Amino acid sequence: MPEIVVGRDDEDLRKYETQGTLFIGKHLVGSGEDAHMTTPVFMDALRPHIVILTGKRGEGKSYSMGVVAEELVKLPANIRKNICSVIIDTQGIFWTMKSPSERDSIPLKDWGLVPQGFDVQVYVPDGQARQFSDAGVDFDSTFSIAPSELSAEEWISVFGLAESDPLSILLHLSLAKMQGHYEIADIFASIDRIEYDPKDRLALKNRFAAARDWGIFGEAKMPAMLEPGKITVIDVSLTPQNVRALLVGIAGKKLLEERIKARRNEELADIEITPIRRVPMPWLFIDEAHNFLPSEGSTAATETLSRIVKEGRQPGITLVFATQRPEKLHQDAVAQADIIISHRLTAKADIDALKAIMQTYLLYDIGKYINELPHLKGVAIVLDDNSERLYKIRMRPRQSWHAGSSPIAI
Repeated sequence: MPEIVVGRDDEDLRKYETQGTLFIGKHLVGSGEDAHMTTPVFMDALRPHIVILTGKRGEGKSYSMGVVAEELVKLPANIRKNICSVIIDTQGIFWTMKSPSERDSIPLKDWGLVPQGFDVQVYVPDGQARQFSDAGVDFDSTFSIAPSELSAEEWISVFGLAESDPLSILLHLSLAKMQGHYEIADIFASIDRIEYDPKDRLALKNRFAAARDWGIFGEAKMPAMLEPGKITVIDVSLTPQNVRALLVGIAGKKLLEERIKARRNEELADIEITPIRRVPMPWLFIDEAHNFLPSEGSTAATETLSRIVKEGRQPGITLVFATQRPEKLHQDAVAQADIIISHRLTAKADIDALKAIMQTYLLYDIGKYINELPHLKGVAIVLDDNSERLYKIRMRPRQSWHAGSSPIAI
């Protein structure tokens, strides 16, 4: 029985067949409870993509994100060395990928799989290390950033100020006089040297004083994310949302800058036929993505993520956005997505958000396809813009431990 490969055009399909693909599930044929599994479904990993994983709470978005991350590690060595994964963990659930899912050994056997833990490198903010340790989280190291790494615009965004706010103007004036590496104490001194309303100076200093308690500033640096075959989990689950957005923006900016530089070297090497040290193409996984790239307003991550959405294909960056509310995700991300995996949705606004995509080649309303899904965990529809096809699938079970399941009171 032929396999289904989503995310791959006809030329690549003829050339590579199923090389460099991720086994994500099986095709569902039939409707409702009469549906049954048939053909294996694979997803392309050779080219950069924008993938949206959606579905209402508890339907399996984070679980499916883990399936994709597991498959990337299982790629053959000659392909895996050119890919890496970065997971922004907003719920504190991906550190358990280190452990095999022994509780799912029976369903895994039915799929020809076995429980397996993976080599995942988990990083937590330097100032929160004790909290994670007390919670029993198995992390590998800590990370932090320096205040001098942030632009005035990033500070303004994370403080929730408007550009025209007097505090924003004072912030610009204060940072304009600073160069090189500096700490928050140095920013205090710069603010005190500016002739300005004393109340505004105090208000801005109070904001910077509060920033010290975020736990993200220190001597430890951001982890080396672009390493062959590596899964890097950046756990921001104990961090306030505005600070999470700041960290996502910084991580995205570093990935984009390094891959743009690497892509230039790769093209030069191709022209001159000279060997170079290749930098892997990253897959950036972002859970609750609508909080970082919203349809309305902006966050400290919006500018960077918008740029990756529009320009990331050329430097080779894949974005995987998971969200309960596709309606709340920025329309550029939704419009540019070439693979959408949608678990069950019931809110009309969210279904309408998906209707706006790919409707020209669907035979029926997308709501009809969603309603035909059986009431089973892990079922979804897959919209593939590359082949202009829609498939009903059941995602394969996780091999590693999934910490995102709901607790029960009995």
